[in-house]
Amino acid sequence: MRAAIIRDYNADLSLESVPDPVCEADGVVLKTLACGICRSDWHGWVGEHPKVKPGAIPGHEYCGEVVEAGPLSKWRVGDRVIAPFILSCGACPECQSGQTTICKNQRVPGFGEPGAYAEYVSAPHAHNLARLPDSLTPALAAGLGCRVTTAWHALTGRAAVQAGEWLAVHGTGGIGLSVLLIGRALGARVIVVDVVPERLEHALSLGAEAAIDARGGDAAAQIVALTQGGAHVSVEALGIEATTNGSIECLRPLGRHVQVGLPVGHTARMEINMNAVYMKQLALYGTRGMPSWRYPSLLSMIETGRIDVRPIVARQVGLSQASAELRMFNAPMPPGVAVITDFAA
Repeated sequence: MRAAIIRDYNADLSLESVPDPVCEADGVVLKTLACGICRSDWHGWVGEHPKVKPGAIPGHEYCGEVVEAGPLSKWRVGDRVIAPFILSCGACPECQSGQTTICKNQRVPGFGEPGAYAEYVSAPHAHNLARLPDSLTPALAAGLGCRVTTAWHALTGRAAVQAGEWLAVHGTGGIGLSVLLIGRALGARVIVVDVVPERLEHALSLGAEAAIDARGGDAAAQIVALTQGGAHVSVEALGIEATTNGSIECLRPLGRHVQVGLPVGHTARMEINMNAVYMKQLALYGTRGMPSWRYPSLLSMIETGRIDVRPIVARQVGLSQASAELRMFNAPMPPGVAVITDFAA
């Protein structure tokens, strides 16, 4: 099969012919229909993720058609499915309690496993997969792969955002846009923060109540003033120190901070304003991914039109264009995300 491989960090991916993946007993092999290009992939591509080494095939936001099914899998050849990026074992105490995103035996394509920047991908622990609704195109399904699912769980499974609450979003990439769209659907009043005017304007067009350019000064203080006391919930969607502190400092007393951005490599340890946490008695939540059993609640919101994910996907590209898309993460990016939909180009 054709695949894009990291041979050197910060260098163009190598397009190569490699052996097709092997189907595991409890898994499936998918013909990749689409795969999102995510900032998490960029962390691996630049060498800052400990599980991504030269020789890795990136890609964890994917959907596909089953071409081979293991004997312990419930799926059949021809089924079209969408995959969470965390493939949990289903048997450990964490999985049995429903907390599958902290499964100790989890497997993540693209991070220690061959990913979906390839014509085919192996998906072990196939009980995690969900059927791809006919109303959802592969490009949109891949676009929501990690971003929308993570945002959905962050807001509903962790912070429990309520209608009428102020919701601040720091960073308007794929995750930030997803938080905006879902927050609006849940009835929250959303404020976005970014440094790219085009992205701020895009967020306003999608229903953000206010957009703050962080280059203009203390974004946290602006949010506190605008909301007359601070946001009830704030989501950090970049994984860097400045926006993490901005998220914490913009909250009102008893507010909830949700860390969605990935702190890894040089950002794995940060200097955090713990005095603000203490004095305002804040709650800090970490979140990563979404338990697979929550797919029905999210997909029903999308299928009934309560959440429109179409604004998230800005570009559909060929596999050979993935390097250029990864390189774009080195600087402030235009709105929307890219999805690989042509694995021959």
